[in-house]
Amino acid sequence: MSQIITQTISLPDGRTISIETGKLARQADGAVVVRLGDTMLLATVVSSKDAKEGIDFLPLSVDYQEKFASAGRIPGSFQRREGKLSDHEVLISRLVDRALRPIFPEDYHADTQVMITLISADNEVLPDALAALAAAAALAVSDIPFNGPISEVRVAKIDGEYKINPLTSELENASLDLIVGATERDICMVEGEMKECAEAEVVEALKIAHEVIKNQCAALRELGEKVGKTEKRLYSHETHDESLRELVRQKCYDQVYEVARQANPNKKARRDGFRAVFDAFLPTLVFEGSEFDTTKLALAKQYFHDLEWEASRRLVLDERYRLDGRKLDQIRQITCDVDYLPSAHGSAVFTRGETQSLTTVTLGTKMDEQIVDQAMYQGYSKFLLHYNFPAFSTGEVKPNRGPGRREIGHGNLAHRALKKVMPVDAENPYTIRVVSDILESNGSSSMATVCAGTLALMDAGVKIKAPVAGIAMGLITDTESGSTKYAVLSDILGDEDHLGDMDFKVTGTEAGITACQMDMKVEGLSYEVLAEALEQARAGRLHILGEMKKALETTREDLKPHAPRAVTIKIDREFIGAVIGPGGKVVQEIQKESGTTVVIEERDNAGFVSIFANNQTGMDKAVARVKGIVSVPEVGEVYEGKVKTIMPFGAFVEFLPGKDGLLHISEIKWERLETMEGVLEVGEEVQVKLIDVDKKTGKYRLSRKVLLPKPVNKNPS
Repeated sequence: MSQIITQTISLPDGRTISIETGKLARQADGAVVVRLGDTMLLATVVSSKDAKEGIDFLPLSVDYQEKFASAGRIPGSFQRREGKLSDHEVLISRLVDRALRPIFPEDYHADTQVMITLISADNEVLPDALAALAAAAALAVSDIPFNGPISEVRVAKIDGEYKINPLTSELENASLDLIVGATERDICMVEGEMKECAEAEVVEALKIAHEVIKNQCAALRELGEKVGKTEKRLYSHETHDESLRELVRQKCYDQVYEVARQANPNKKARRDGFRAVFDAFLPTLVFEGSEFDTTKLALAKQYFHDLEWEASRRLVLDERYRLDGRKLDQIRQITCDVDYLPSAHGSAVFTRGETQSLTTVTLGTKMDEQIVDQAMYQGYSKFLLHYNFPAFSTGEVKPNRGPGRREIGHGNLAHRALKKVMPVDAENPYTIRVVSDILESNGSSSMATVCAGTLALMDAGVKIKAPVAGIAMGLITDTESGSTKYAVLSDILGDEDHLGDMDFKVTGTEAGITACQMDMKVEGLSYEVLAEALEQARAGRLHILGEMKKALETTREDLKPHAPRAVTIKIDREFIGAVIGPGGKVVQEIQKESGTTVVIEERDNAGFVSIFANNQTGMDKAVARVKGIVSVPEVGEVYEGKVKTIMPFGAFVEFLPGKDGLLHISEIKWERLETMEGVLEVGEEVQVKLIDVDKKTGKYRLSRKVLLPKPVNKNPS
């Protein structure tokens, strides 16, 4: 029986996180249970003893899954069991992956799998802020090589105060909500959203989060010592030929540097230039035997790739300009087109350099809302954003297998950026779907999605609070020589993302930041450099917003002619049943007669009737019917009624939908009528006045004659 070992971590508000190992999943290389409140996560990690042949990277997979039993629920799917990971679970998996991956040794290439499972759920304790801590704890109690520990927390600004891992109910009032991952020394991952916050607020939040993470990392080190796993397994996953490395450098570096400094803005031409240098060098190699030695060929390609990386970085650091010839803070050329697709409800094409997004907006009804069925949350979503990244956007050939984790993550970032400026539900009856199709990609297609999404929403007539733009920032530091030289890059290329030390995406309005995402690849990022990057990003964002305004300065006043119109009528709760009718009869009649879609819901102790129509005639007809049903008849008001039935003593007239009143024979004309025969016909429209409401029975008395001129009495007595 394994010894059960526990470690505790105190949060700033006095709550305690406990970490237990040795009880569950003992055959994994490392396994822990992390608990805060009643939320419990089981994290396991297993790594193969050896790397597969020919692998020159870390095959790391991270899977986070929420068991429905953790919240006392049965899944709502057809099979009634957990299936493939939901988008929500994929996003949390990505948060953990992005925090862990850079901390593994660069030469460790064994298959490694991290699994985090929510086994108990507390509605007030969100598990996403504990997932990376759990994964790092599992690594800490294993013998898997890892340059950690790392940990992760949520930091939120609520009512002007920063809180760590706040309660779920507290987050409703948060103006800033970030997940931060870090080592004891450096921040390595940031993801979150804000309500147009200032750059200084973000920096302050990161500082506060990092202080808490330092404490958690120290606790993980102590846990590793308790378990006795401070010594990690030995491995040898790479074989190098230093003489070959030096030969490649001597023969190719100067030529590679010259290709880099040609300042070619075309990605394909630049890559062809690098490839030409290698192809010219290749025949000079002396391989064993008469044929190429595949091992040496692979090593030569790797060493040449390292030269591309080094030369491109030295160009930026030493000469202060970039692969495509831009200055460090210069944004690529931007073109914007709106209303590009005539049949879409809203559309835009945003092109920045060699990155292009074609984005559409579709307006739907409440019936189009997305059903959200998660272990800890059930509900509906009326703002959807989907991001597609086809292979042709980078000139590649790949099968189309639907959205992968990258597409889900990029789409979520754009969704976070735009949802902060969407109209509130009370002002927006529509379900809104934004779809970004990336047609070209050379850096920051997610930020192009934000820009194109803003323009498409404005083109569709959606009353967003303010336009949002996004920019991707990069960083190159002098890691080799140990100097303090660095360069912050605005609007990075795809190549600069690969060769740089930071990928920092920032979105926002003119007033402030709405979302951000950062991944660090090196140690030693100071807060001063981070603040500089944020300020440079703000300047770039404002420039992009200025370019977008040239295409469309404000939201269109009206929807497209073919877009569904919507009217929402607020009614008293007691009228909800009347509008619906027995078995839905009334609302179905309204929809059939007017050709509209009518949605009725109750919220905030009132009823809301949303009517969607493709033409004004149908809209007017449906609105009139609903208003008639919910109108409260007032004595003295005049109504346009329709004769429903005729009796010997008068006629019953429907003067409001669902409301009939008696038009007595004595109230039809000033002249005395002996019979109803030939006076009125069923279906005849007649103008009447409500003259009385019986207080006991609620019956209505109508009069027609009071609206007619009274005859003059020629023979007064």
